Amino acid sequence: MKNLIISLIAIFGLLVFTSCEDSTGPQVNSDPGTPALSSHSGGESFVLNEEDAEEELFTLSWEAPDFGFNAAATYYIEMDVDGSDFENPVTLAQTNSTSISLTVGEVNNRLNVAGVPFGIESEVPMRIRAHVSNDVKDQISEVFIFAFTPYEIIIEFPEIYVPGGYQSASGYTADWSPADAPALASVNSNDRYEGYVYFAADNQEFKFTAERNWDNGDWGGSEGSLEPGGSNLSIENAGYYKINVDIPNLTYELLATDWGLIGDATPGGWDGDTDMTYDPADKVWRLTVDLTEGFIKFRANDAWDLNYGSNEANGTLQAGGSDIPIEEAGNYTVELDLSDPVYRYSLELN
Repeated sequence: MKNLIISLIAIFGLLVFTSCEDSTGPQVNSDPGTPALSSHSGGESFVLNEEDAEEELFTLSWEAPDFGFNAAATYYIEMDVDGSDFENPVTLAQTNSTSISLTVGEVNNRLNVAGVPFGIESEVPMRIRAHVSNDVKDQISEVFIFAFTPYEIIIEFPEIYVPGGYQSASGYTADWSPADAPALASVNSNDRYEGYVYFAADNQEFKFTAERNWDNGDWGGSEGSLEPGGSNLSIENAGYYKINVDIPNLTYELLATDWGLIGDATPGGWDGDTDMTYDPADKVWRLTVDLTEGFIKFRANDAWDLNYGSNEANGTLQAGGSDIPIEEAGNYTVELDLSDPVYRYSLELN
């Protein structure tokens, strides 16, 4: 009996040893190498055009790392758009192959979403990251740099509309017509809307509608408060108004604005505005003025409470944005356009 027990123990130990040996799985190569880019070396410059959106921009190809076993890797083409040394990379594309072809439109869309400025050339560091599983270390290629000049994508924001008895006199076609009324936009898609509306005369009435018709609800009210189907709203004095509407909280705000140009490039320097004039036909503020080399901004009501600059100096404006450079002295026609959700400016040397 003793010999039988010893034999069984020996057999059991052999089985355990064999089981442990079989459970080790594939042996991972400790130095698999990185995805080695073979189709490009970086340094190329690409100007993207909307008419070429469906055309292939480039094909990226790379050598697969040798993980030491038949690895089904996912490859991420990543961009460092904020200069953070890839602490917050943006994925341009991903694939399970060792090459990928991308169209002009695909690349442009990702650049726009990532905040790469349109209309000017920007260098974008890129890399390829190979991912197998959470148990295997990702392998990352050397950084390569492409320069891109993206084009702007026109985004359709949620809108509400401002029909009223002021429309025909103010350049918005027919009175009380939502189809022709100016729009307010929710750029954050959160049911909070903003826009600018011109009222040519005093004591004008208006409402807000959800659609370009009266079929799907409207809001009226008074003294900053709204209610569905409420009484007509009104403004006492003619002017160019910034309107903010908060549908979740059923509130609205009206701010009369006059716009001017300020900065060390303007005749008044940083101490005083040069006034602009509103054109109801073109729906822009305009000024012809002599400018020197320096900087400008747009501000309302001779105060800094509401001002616009341009973070990229590319014709678009942001509230409180960066000073806009004037690189050549001369006589300019300056326009400020607040009629669409993306506020814009233009500078034309006469």
